[in-house]
Amino acid sequence: MSDCIFCKILNKEVPNYTVYEDDFALAFLDIFPHAKGHTVVIPKKHTEKFVDLNEDEMKKLIVAVKKVMDKIQIVLNPDGFNVGWNERPAGGQVVPHLHIHIFPRYNGDGGGSVHSIIKNAGVISVEEVAAKFRA
Repeated sequence: MSDCIFCKILNKEVPNYTVYEDDFALAFLDIFPHAKGHTVVIPKKHTEKFVDLNEDEMKKLIVAVKKVMDKIQIVLNPDGFNVGWNERPAGGQVVPHLHIHIFPRYNGDGGGSVHSIIKNAGVISVEEVAAKFRA
């Protein structure tokens, strides 16, 4: 897409700090980092949602994420990681191009777990939610 900042990065219209690249994915440092080494991994194919990728593309993207995590571990030696993506505006996605965040974590960095993203289980019980999946 012509107005997508990540597509502009892929087209070399906007510079980036590349961490990793292969035929399918590009990984670069987030310019507004939330942690030392905060890296974003994107598919080179413009897509907004993970489920829009076919299974082979999903595998390629996850393999790229693993390779980036390995590289970050060697270079920065973090104590752990948080890895994930925001999908659609309700999920916090700002750039409408699928991107997976890799947050290197360091002991005492003040960050939380994935469980700290939201704490609102809704008004129906877990049993009622489970029943909806069985229907």
